[in-house]
Amino acid sequence: MQISIDISYYPLTEAFKAPIKAFIARLHEYPEIRVKSNGMSTQVFGEYADVMRIVTVEIEKAMELPHSIFILKMANATLDVDYQPH
Repeated sequence: MQISIDISYYPLTEAFKAPIKAFIARLHEYPEIRVKSNGMSTQVFGEYADVMRIVTVEIEKAMELPHSIFILKMANATLDVDYQPH
């Protein structure tokens, strides 16, 4: 099953940009998912098991920074309008 997750990450620190950029960069390292970012959030698309495994691992790493807040919205569909299945 294909899913889409919209992730908003709020590190509660004055130097908030670096942790956000690092989180997004780590997501881009996984070839089995598609990642798109904009000024408000990051969207992750792919197979349910892959997306959930990767997002869980990377959120856990990000949570090592105290006072990190994540907001996730999930859909059981591919909402990536540019996606062309093989």
